Amino acid sequence: MSPQLSIAQLNDVLRTTFLTGRVLLTQGVAALPEAVQAEIIDRVRSFDVFTEDNDPYGEHDFGAFDHPVAGRINWKIDYYDQAMTSGSDDPADPVKTCRVLTILLGEEW
Repeated sequence: MSPQLSIAQLNDVLRTTFLTGRVLLTQGVAALPEAVQAEIIDRVRSFDVFTEDNDPYGEHDFGAFDHPVAGRINWKIDYYDQAMTSGSDDPADPVKTCRVLTILLGEEW
């Protein structure tokens, strides 16, 4: 039996690969030119500046950075039950949890 991944590790897998949950771009991000969207996605995937200010619980579920064209970009990960009808009762359990990564403009926060 393999050891259970931490919430931070599960979030990092989704953020860096986009494979273990859902990824949403808000209308503001989706309206940007494709090249700008690609730059933003690359920055989200490579984000590693987790501090006590932006990650007080050590879960790697939020990040923000400035983009020269789009301005402030935020991303966040939320935890839902598999039916997507309510929050997950155990975000550390990937069988019970659907992770949703949302990438948004700072003004959409």
